[in-house]
Amino acid sequence: MAYTPPLQQRLVSSFVGEGFICSQRHLRSLFRYNPGTKHVSMQLPRALSGLTNLFFNKRDKDYLVNNKRKNLRPGKVSPRLPVPDHIMKPPYVGSRQSPGISTGPEVHDEKGKECMRASGRLAAQVLEYAGTLVKPGVKTDEIDKAVHQMIIDNGAYPSPLDYCGFPKSVCTSVNECICHGIPDSRELEDGDIINIDVTVYLNGYHGDTSATFFCGEVDEEAKTLVKVTKECLDKAISICAPGVEVKRIGRTIHDHADKFGYGVVRQFVGHGVGRVFHAEPVVLHYRNNDGGRMLLGQTFTIEPMLTIGSIHPVMWDDNWTVVTEDGSLSAQFEHTILITENGSEILTQC
Repeated sequence: MAYTPPLQQRLVSSFVGEGFICSQRHLRSLFRYNPGTKHVSMQLPRALSGLTNLFFNKRDKDYLVNNKRKNLRPGKVSPRLPVPDHIMKPPYVGSRQSPGISTGPEVHDEKGKECMRASGRLAAQVLEYAGTLVKPGVKTDEIDKAVHQMIIDNGAYPSPLDYCGFPKSVCTSVNECICHGIPDSRELEDGDIINIDVTVYLNGYHGDTSATFFCGEVDEEAKTLVKVTKECLDKAISICAPGVEVKRIGRTIHDHADKFGYGVVRQFVGHGVGRVFHAEPVVLHYRNNDGGRMLLGQTFTIEPMLTIGSIHPVMWDDNWTVVTEDGSLSAQFEHTILITENGSEILTQC
């Protein structure tokens, strides 16, 4: 799923959002931040140099595009919802500090695999339910409340809640929102597309998934973007197997997106997931030369974000919501997968 901590402490993932990319270096040393221009650039290890430019320097301007769709605007955010004391909580709850990305991959024994299957299955069921709520007039805050209740009713914790201070239990990213959208009072409108990003923490393991849904009658341009984004994820999963270079994921996604002239967002990545929310490897969704191979028993996410126009992200003043620089549509899909002897297993499906 896609998250970022507060601005001065951000290791952008998709927790660049979803995958934070460094845990050993002091967070402040990773960024050059000029409050006057609101421009951020990351100082990263050489192996991650492809993620160095964050184009957040226009976030206070109006990003109008020449179409009938209204520009996305923030609504009112309601108070965070309580979680019963008996539910197991991840260690970051109660701390606004970024836990960063855990060094080392998430590789599981048979018991761990079964735990990952359980958390992934619940995440998929929650996401499927959330998708049924997408209708014109429904507030994204209402989706958050429903997701929250379903997760705790199943004895799990909604992983986004209080992750580096994130105020909600799910991310809802509408239209030009690339990721990290905070559920609020905005009502969904006919023709919207919305990515719902669900992660659950069940019995000590995270299951992480997202999908982009149609609200009412959606135009062909949006439908095609969503279709191709899902295809990018499916094609990337199809090449996964023990010993395969992780960088093949990015090449596979980028090659397919290029056929349709879509941009691939670079600042947000997939990541190892399991007992911790974000672990190695960092999974880049664009062509790259990073090293690393997939390991038997390893779990990680793949979560490509495609855009019709600019791939440059702009962050709102809430220090979470990330939208396209030019207001063009963005779509995302995500699965958690397990590397098996015969290839890979999608853990986040019903």
